[in-house]
Amino acid sequence: MKTTTFLSLFLLLNSHLHLSAQEPSSLSSQTLLLTGQGSPVLIGDQYGLVKEAAVAFEKMTQAAAQDSIIIQVVSSYRSFDRQLAIWNRKFTKNETLGLTPEQNIKKITEYSTIPGTSRHHWGTDIDLIAVEPKVEGDVLLARLFENEGPYAALKKWMDEHANSFGFHLVYTKEEKRKGFQYEPWHYSYLPTSKKYLEWYLNLELESILKNKNILGEEYFTEEYIQHYLEEYILGISSELLLQKKE
Repeated sequence: MKTTTFLSLFLLLNSHLHLSAQEPSSLSSQTLLLTGQGSPVLIGDQYGLVKEAAVAFEKMTQAAAQDSIIIQVVSSYRSFDRQLAIWNRKFTKNETLGLTPEQNIKKITEYSTIPGTSRHHWGTDIDLIAVEPKVEGDVLLARLFENEGPYAALKKWMDEHANSFGFHLVYTKEEKRKGFQYEPWHYSYLPTSKKYLEWYLNLELESILKNKNILGEEYFTEEYIQHYLEEYILGISSELLLQKKE
């Protein structure tokens, strides 16, 4: 089945959730919250997650500590403005290296999202490392979590236990997954983020990204946005994508 057909069916099957009593009270507030431009209620000590995700995360960190795994948060909630700063910094740097706008956008979206499209806007997703051993420099490198890497013990523990607390790896090594590169540090609280994804797919993404001072936004054509939606926003673990309700 073609991805476009899959997306149409996905939206059709989940459209009844659009007016759920748990949604933000209006389309405007919903759009702001889902794109990092709202004011969500966040909980956490040195991190920010929505309440249900924060409660589950605390239970998970306590269980990990009992197994001598001390979890450290690198990133959790991220506002639109913060994501915009990350994007524009990378875009400017890549320009100085001689990348064309198209090459620049492709390079950035290996690991970073377009502002307004990050799962970190939702307060459900979190980037994790272990407190020990200490690692100098960039800590979010896949090799650090694999084989004999310093975070391999953390990764093994999360592989075995994270799902039982509701947290799932987002950008996995699944062979057919497209979009962002493998990120062994990025977890999402499924009970809430699945609901948010369903709402997100009802937004008019092309209009949301216009006139937001995003470098390269003139290349976000209707065709590109459709491609980005299908391969990047939906390029996530199958566990997070289409879980049937009981």
